[in-house]
Amino acid sequence: MALTILCLTFVVGLLLGMPVVFAIGVSSIATIAYEGLPMAIVFQRMAAGMNVFAFLTIPFFIFTGELMMYGGIADRIIRCAKATVGHVRGGLGMTNVVACTMFGGVSGSPAADVSAMGSAMIPLMKKEGYEADYAVNVTTYSSLVGALLPTSHNMIIYSLAAGGTVSMTSLILAGALPAALLTVANVLVAYFVAVSRGYKAGAFPGWREVGRSTAAALPGLFIMVIITGGILSGIFTAAEAGAVAVAYALLLTIFVYRSLSWEAFLKAAAKACKTTGIVLLLVGISTMFGYLMSLYGVAELAGEGLAKISTTPWVIFILVDLVLFFFGIFLDMAAHILVCTPILLPIVVHYGMSPVQFGIIVLLNCCIGLNTPPVGVCFYLGCAIGEVSVGKVVKSIWPFMLALWVTLIIITLVPGTSMWLHDMLQ
Repeated sequence: MALTILCLTFVVGLLLGMPVVFAIGVSSIATIAYEGLPMAIVFQRMAAGMNVFAFLTIPFFIFTGELMMYGGIADRIIRCAKATVGHVRGGLGMTNVVACTMFGGVSGSPAADVSAMGSAMIPLMKKEGYEADYAVNVTTYSSLVGALLPTSHNMIIYSLAAGGTVSMTSLILAGALPAALLTVANVLVAYFVAVSRGYKAGAFPGWREVGRSTAAALPGLFIMVIITGGILSGIFTAAEAGAVAVAYALLLTIFVYRSLSWEAFLKAAAKACKTTGIVLLLVGISTMFGYLMSLYGVAELAGEGLAKISTTPWVIFILVDLVLFFFGIFLDMAAHILVCTPILLPIVVHYGMSPVQFGIIVLLNCCIGLNTPPVGVCFYLGCAIGEVSVGKVVKSIWPFMLALWVTLIIITLVPGTSMWLHDMLQ
């Protein structure tokens, strides 16, 4: 009965349009009240969930991304991408893919990527004759790669949701090839859709412009080298890497680019504080929710339910993908990771999947949710920037969604796509 109350109040809260964090909190409190347990348990579990040293990395990574966004790195990345691939058929679409991928590596946030790159690229593409729905789809799907790159704070959330059994180093290595695979898929889809719609090719600006634009963008992109190299070499921990990244971003945007004004700095700080507060509140509330799910053996019940359908590993993995996709429709990325990981991780590990590989699968499923109504943050943000109706974008979304699903299935069924680099360097 207690488990029924926990699940039912959570689902009803979501259906009523309640924010996820409140739906999780209300369901947890209702369950504890039914059990007659002291309410102090809620606050103890919340405090324990947030009082983790590794969580220092989250505000550092978020602040780094905001500083880069307000510090002018987006414009330099767009110039570099346009000079490199803008002359190909449908070049602005491919420029968008490359630019979003590069900025995603700097910000680590798909939503920030859509906001920064979309504000520049979508109006530019519309001005050059590209249809708004194409511009929105290219931007929103290309931005998702950022969730798999080293600056992604969602990797840290998964690491801790997995009980600390998966290191940040392992996730960085495991995400490299999937990020490349997803980028290639996005480039191909952007190209073939552009050809089918008859978009024209641009003019090649010359190798001198390619060199200049690349040199201008490289200092900003170097943030990925600092974080990845520092963590993998053992020079500093993930939290220390975040602090170094913030210091580098400040030095770069203030003294090298000279593009970060005092007003922009305050906006970046305020946005980082707001995002960090939301994430940590979700972490605290979800810790209580996870405690109750563990208490009532939800993972075991879910495993038994899936075993009744099939005991073949690849079938179980596909079913887990479908479960993750379903939750991703309704949950934000952080909540998705915190709610689903404790339930599904023991199941996939039982059938032979590495927790590291599962982390990349969870992140990719979260990405699908970001572009799927009714909670698709990136989807709605892109539509708002492009000033285009949701219905029009949905009608042309299927090639991009298909590319993302094919990438997900490959990573699910072929462990080497995420584990090869990890196994070779670990």
